[in-house]
Order: sequence, then structure tokens, then C-alpha cells
Amino acid sequence: MADPSSMSRSCFIHRPLAEDMQRHLFFSQAKAPSLATRHDHYRSLALAVRDRLLHNWVDTAETYTRAQVRTAVYLSAEYLLGPHLDNNLVNLGLRQEAEDACAQLGLDLEKLIDEEPEPGLGNGGLGRLAACFQESMATLELPAIGYGIRYEFGIFRQQITSRGQQEITDAWLAQGNPWEVIRPEWSYPVTIGQHTVIGVAYDTPILGYGVRTANTLRLWAAAAPEALDFASFNAGDYTKAVLHKMQSETLSKVLYPNDEMEQGKRLRLSQQIFFVSCSLQDMFRILKGQGLPATAFHTKFAVQLNDTHPAIAVAELMRLLLDEHHLDWETAWGVTTASLSYTNHTLLPEALETWGVELFEQLLPRHLQIIYEINARFLRMARIKYPGQPEKLARLSLIQEGPQRKVRMANLAVVGCHQTNGVAELHSDLLRRHVLADFAELWPDRFTNVTNGVTPRRWMLVSNPGLASLLDEVIGSQWRRDLTHLQDLSGHMEDPGFLARWMQVRDASKQRLVHHIHQSQGLLLDPASIFDVQVKRIHEYKRQHLAALHVVERYLRLRNGEDLPPRTVIFGGKAAPGYAMAKLIIRLIIGIAEIVNMDPAMEGRLRVVFVPNFSVSLGQKIYPAVDLSEQISTAGKEASGTGNMKMALNGALTIGTLDGANVEIRDRVGAENFFLFGHTAEQVQEFDQMGYHPMPWIEKDPVVRAAIELIGAGHFSEGDRDLFHPLLANLTSHDPFKVMADIGGYRLAQEQVDACWQDPTRWARMSVANTMGCGFFSSDRSIQEYAERIWNVQPIAVEATTNAFQKA
Repeated sequence: MADPSSMSRSCFIHRPLAEDMQRHLFFSQAKAPSLATRHDHYRSLALAVRDRLLHNWVDTAETYTRAQVRTAVYLSAEYLLGPHLDNNLVNLGLRQEAEDACAQLGLDLEKLIDEEPEPGLGNGGLGRLAACFQESMATLELPAIGYGIRYEFGIFRQQITSRGQQEITDAWLAQGNPWEVIRPEWSYPVTIGQHTVIGVAYDTPILGYGVRTANTLRLWAAAAPEALDFASFNAGDYTKAVLHKMQSETLSKVLYPNDEMEQGKRLRLSQQIFFVSCSLQDMFRILKGQGLPATAFHTKFAVQLNDTHPAIAVAELMRLLLDEHHLDWETAWGVTTASLSYTNHTLLPEALETWGVELFEQLLPRHLQIIYEINARFLRMARIKYPGQPEKLARLSLIQEGPQRKVRMANLAVVGCHQTNGVAELHSDLLRRHVLADFAELWPDRFTNVTNGVTPRRWMLVSNPGLASLLDEVIGSQWRRDLTHLQDLSGHMEDPGFLARWMQVRDASKQRLVHHIHQSQGLLLDPASIFDVQVKRIHEYKRQHLAALHVVERYLRLRNGEDLPPRTVIFGGKAAPGYAMAKLIIRLIIGIAEIVNMDPAMEGRLRVVFVPNFSVSLGQKIYPAVDLSEQISTAGKEASGTGNMKMALNGALTIGTLDGANVEIRDRVGAENFFLFGHTAEQVQEFDQMGYHPMPWIEKDPVVRAAIELIGAGHFSEGDRDLFHPLLANLTSHDPFKVMADIGGYRLAQEQVDACWQDPTRWARMSVANTMGCGFFSSDRSIQEYAERIWNVQPIAVEATTNAFQKA
């Protein structure tokens, strides 16, 4: 493996980093040091680092163009990238040089890193997976490009008050973005309904670790064909003069509008066709630039659809091939299906996107015609396969019939792609047997599994440098690019000295988190307590309310005099603005925290924290400090999860159900190092078939009954008995995610956690076993599987070119 620091310097001679920072402060920021803010110094450092990164980026593009390589294309509505600076310093091998340069200038590198706004381009696991995949593709030297939307505002910034979650605008671009390069020469028109909008390319380099490869993330910003209607302006109608500009730019304003309203649905579908069409048009530009015909599209590009958001690509690629490049239907269809593949990320039927036919007709009439024709040809084939089975044909159809006819985007993706994959073994199995069973029966060879992974550079090297240093010393540095080397820890499991150092690293990570929470929220936590953590999107199926109920149970047990190990329970995550039940769960957690944290009887025994505005940068502080990772979703509901991987990889022990990637994590770290509870996916399905009701479970469980009664009495809502009534009514009368069926098993598993914690040596060994067993869950491995089994994309080494800027 190349050493990043020597690699970054071997081809290009730069001024010292401190000197470049001073130059950028003057020439780019127009500031003298005496007037510069901390943010000015951050930008100067970022630009100096980008100068070094640009050499790799330009060389990468030149290498790909010269070799006319087959390219992996990732279409995703989200990229939860996290801050760039620290990651680029690590991947370039410049971290120590940056520390020295900052010290020379009287600056603190960590404070400059904290100045970087987090790109507001994603919501949760889907977007973070896309970001990990981009970094892994570059690290593996795979020719690749990512496409998405340059949202001016992220989903929202979350503030937590006594009333619960409050949403405010996430203006992440307010002070600019030093990492991106605008490409106005690469702009494309997209017609949506009666209007045309222009997509303008903004490029960000995505650097690999220990290689010269820097791939491109190309994001589209929406603009109007004409920024100003002069006729209206001259007539004095100044609002109308800029109306089209404002309407066009709305497409790339905000990530995920509230689609409960019709206007939100229109905007969301418009966003999807906008970024997909711009991306496909850009691919045809690249194809033409390399002298290749439209019929070679599938030999040049392997296009991955990240969930159903880009599924309109099936119809748009057909439109471009038919209407713009004049191919016949059969040829165009062959090119389309050979080019596209689809990743499904959900087992929840309601999360499989559908759009009303009427809305499609208004916004995308030509695409609807194409979808009707795809459907007619597909059903003709299916009738031959399944004669006399109208129910099966109705399930297979791309159009859902009923009072309001809808286009089924998942069905369109499966029919239009040559491969469909799930993201964990259990998820892929359930897709084949349930969610997409009819398609899997029709085309069994089109379905496969690629278990998700996370990049060890962001989630270990950047977020947990103490652990990274210990691993380098004990097993060497090969693990940074090949996590299977974590197995080399097996020879140290019985070494008391190593275990002591392991726990010292973990204690230091906990101390950093304690400091952050004290600084940001004024709470002082006990780092010697169990850090019990559940940070992820707030949703009923993820069952944050199960963990909250257990906190209430623990509170009552402590109040009744039981002696339990000290515990700090940390929650974090955002609820969709229109998801009332999820927001009520947050409000319950806040109410519990208020009472527990002010009760003197809980001092040193129990603390509850909700960390606001969970993000990548906050995750970098939290994941290394986790003792107990809460992965407690209802079995059969979570596709994979990646937070479970990040925590276990950093040495956390998991309490969880057999859901998503938990199954594979448990297999690899060992059942004895995993706290298992809960009914299986098959048992949950049987409950639903037999007619599940929560009351029998509650009646035979006095512990949970007492917790429910305390909440209902208003103990955590300042005496308001009505506040949590919708949540309690849901749990006691319907309980769609089987909280009551699983809480008894969860309680027993938590008692096992308490017992293990009281044996520090045993806990240390279990922690090491989790890190050691998680080498499989690298996004490098995931991407290698995509490249070999689905994309047929080969790595190519990027070589430095001789140019006039080598001594810049």
C-alpha cells in the first residue's frame, strides 16, 4: 500500500502548507491575519488542501478519458457526505503537516475542522451509504461518478426544546463551499409539465485513500433558462419578472419536501426527473466526446439506482434513446436494461414510492406513455408465463389500479434493470420471498444480495484516531485498506496489557463526548457509566419508544431501591416534520430526561440525553464512545442499518433483534458477544396473520404496565395526561411494531448487559471481539462485490501527468 503522505508529494512540489494558507488568506479571502476570522482561516486551509487534491482530480479525469474506461455511475437523491477537510487530510496523508502548519500560524487545527459546515445533502442511512460508497470506489481505483442534487438547504436543522423537535432552515451554503467547482458549460434543459428548467453542474472531488484516484461527485443546481423576464420588468411587474427564476430554483432548494400535500408530491417528482435527466444527458455528452454511439451506452456506463428515487431513469433513458437518438424500441430496451441496476432499501410496502397517474400525466406525459408501453409489453410476456392468474398480473403491473391509479416505481425499477439487490442477507431473502416475490419467481437470476458496509477511513481513522493508532501499533496499518486484517487481533484477546490499553482508548473517546455534551448542552455525564446509545432516524419501526419504556422501567427500579450499574442513555435523530408519532416519541424522551436528570435519587445512577441535530460530524464524536449499541428494530423491518456497523467496528457491544445486518454482525462477532432478544421476522409475520393484540402481553407484564401507567399519569409531561395519549393508545390497542411482544425479552437482555458490565475484563474482550469480527462490514468489500458481480467495472491506476503546475 502506498503511504498517503509520500504519495501526495511524490509528483508535485508545493510550497509549505502554512505558506499556502497565508497566500489563500490574502489572494482568496482578501484578508490580513489581524482581520481574519476563524472561518477565514478554515477556508484558507481548505483551499490549500484543495490545491493538492486538484492534481489527483485532473489526472484522474485525464486517465479515464484516455483509456475510455467503463464507468460505474451512482444515481442517488442523497449524499450525506460529512465535512470534507479532515477526511481529505487523512486520505492525502497531510494530517500531521496540517497540525504543524496550524501550530506555526498560531491556529488550532481541531477548531478549524469544526468550522466546516456539514453539506446538507442527505437525511440518514441511505445518503451516508452513498457517501461511503463514493469514497470506497475511489480507494479501490474504480472509474466512477456520482450524481445527485445540490440542495441549497438541507432537510432541516433540529432544535430540541421542552416542546420537542423544532425545525429550522439548514443554510449550509451560506458561507460558500470551498470544495466544489461550478461547471456552467455542462448545463442541460429538463422539461417538466409546461416549464423548462436548466440543470447546472457543481463538481466535488472524492479522494481515495493511499491512491491518486479522485472521482467526481456531480450535483445539479436548478436555474431558469432566462433569469429575468425583461418584458414584465419593463412593464413594472417586478414580481412576474423573476417568477420563473424562483420557480425553477425551487427544484434544488430543499432536500425532501413534505410530500403529504399535493404541492410536495409535485416538487418531489420534479426533483427526481430533474437530476436523473441531467445525469443521463451528461452521460450521453461523455459518450459523444469519446466518439461512441448511443448503442454503446451500456458498454460505457453501469448505472446504479440507489432506491426508487432515481427509478424514473428507466423511462428517461428510453425517452432519450427513442426520441433524441432515434433507436428502435427493442434496441433501446436492450441498452436500458443492460445499463441499469437497482438497489432496494426498504421492506416497508408504504415506503415503495408510487405516484398518481394524474400527476404523472401533468408533469411527465411522454414518460407516462413510455411506462404504459413498457407495462403492456411486460404483461404480455407475463401472461404467457402465468396464464389464468389475473391476481399475479395485477401485482406485477407497473400500474396500480384502483380509485386513484398509481405508477409503482419499484416495479418499474425491477422490470427496467438487469439486477436488483437487497442490502443484507435477511433483507434480500425477505425481498425474494415477500416484497418482490412475484418478480423473484419470474426472474430468479436477477436478484442478489450485497450487504452494506462503511468506510474505515471516515469511521475509524478520522473519528477514532486513538483506536487507529493502537491498531497500527499492534497489527500494522494494512487494515486501513483491508479490514479483514482486524482478525489479526485474535492473538491479543488474552493479553491484559493490550486489553487495558484498549479500554484506555475507549475511555478517552467517552471523555471527548462528555466534554462535547457539557459544552453544547450543559449536562455533565459520568464517563464511567455504561454509554447506552441509540442514534438514528426517529421512526416507529426503529423503536426508540421501546428503549424509552425501558428507561422508565429502570427509573422505577432505581427508585424502589434496586442496585443497578450506572447508565447514561443517549438518543439522537430527526423525525420527518410531518410524522406526528415520531415527533411524539422525541417529546417523550425529552420528558423522561427532564425528570430523570433533575431527580437527586438518580445522581450517579441514571442519566438520559437527547443530542439535537444528529449528523455525520456528531456521529464521529458519538460512535467511538458507545458501550452499548441499540439496534432494536422490529425483525423484518430494517433493510440493513449501517450505524450498527459503525458502533460495533469501534468496539461497541450490540443489543438487538435478528433484523437487517444485525444477523450478519452477530454471526461474525460471535453470539456470545451480542445481546440478542426479540421475535424473529417469521414470528412477527405469524403475529400479523393470526391477529396480533398487545393487551395480553401487557396484562402478564406488571413491569411495563407500571411504566405505561406512569407515563399516562403525566409524570413526564408536567401533569398533562393527554400529551402522550396517542402514543400509549397506539401501543396498547394496536402496537404495529410489536413493542409489547418484545419488551420482556429486551428487559432480560438488558439485565445481561448489566451483569457483563460488572466484569471489566469480560467486557473488554467482548469489545475487542466486536471490532475484530466486523472487518466484513467495510464499504470496500461492498463496492468490490458490486464491481465484480453487477457492474463489471475494472480498477485502473491513475498516473501523474507532467504539467506546468507541478511547481505551483
